[in-house]
Amino acid sequence: MTMQQFKCITILLLLVCNSALWAQQDPQYTQYMYNPININPAYAGTRGVTTIFGLHRAQWVGLDGAPVTNSASLNAPVGKNVGLGVSFINDKIGPTDTNVIAADFSYTIPVNNDYKLSLGIKGSVQLFNVDFTKLNIYDPSDPRFSANINNKLTPNVGAGAFMYSENSYFGLSVPHILETNNYSDNEISVVKERFHVYAMAGHVFDLAYNWKFKPAALAKVVQGAPLQVDLTANVLYNDKFTLGLAYRWSAAVSALAGFQVSDGLFIGYTYDTETTKLANYNSGSHEIFLRFELFKKYEKVMNPRFF
Repeated sequence: MTMQQFKCITILLLLVCNSALWAQQDPQYTQYMYNPININPAYAGTRGVTTIFGLHRAQWVGLDGAPVTNSASLNAPVGKNVGLGVSFINDKIGPTDTNVIAADFSYTIPVNNDYKLSLGIKGSVQLFNVDFTKLNIYDPSDPRFSANINNKLTPNVGAGAFMYSENSYFGLSVPHILETNNYSDNEISVVKERFHVYAMAGHVFDLAYNWKFKPAALAKVVQGAPLQVDLTANVLYNDKFTLGLAYRWSAAVSALAGFQVSDGLFIGYTYDTETTKLANYNSGSHEIFLRFELFKKYEKVMNPRFF
């Protein structure tokens, strides 16, 4: 093992241990504003069309065992003021592999001529796996590592609120309310999922010459971990091309791009680079997503909403 490899493994283990001892972090997304349903069930159906969304995120590329996240979701309005959604998330980091299947329900209440308030609930099931054979164990005879963890099932519930107009949105949510232990050692929680509180907001400003500007912010609070704040600034030209920059407080800066291929298909890409010493041991993070929307017959969205 080279010294460079040793440093990379040491840094990753410190990051994983910090998460395990204090709080299991939910997967993070740089372009969260295009599909908030993973963190806020109240978003289900609020776009007024059937939305199919798929995302792949490779974090800290080049670092062994770094997080890799894949997610897919479908949500749609169903009847008057009701939205439904289903989603699947696979998150891998080091020897762990976590799958989450969730269902979302939302009910929308008109507030005034401009704003609507959507209230949502989420039901989810998590399947947690640990493959100890992927670790270099100091004492192979240690009974704590003699058997892998396979599909440990944990149910959970969540809730959220999402207020929105054609140009603005505000959201508050707790996607997992129940605190659960995924793995314990001698009755001491080693991998514990604590509830995360998310707050988000954004606004679209109409500029001249077919330009639009949307600042957005996302804050995440979880016990035992630092406050995480994402600040994003996107510009949209001619309702087709999107470019932007994002800053994750004391963690990373990102470049964002997107293209509205057709009325129903949008594709986006993000590149993150670390602002910490971790940047010395990886080549950045990549995130790509597709959003496909099915419109009602004879109906066309001439001015796609920017969130």
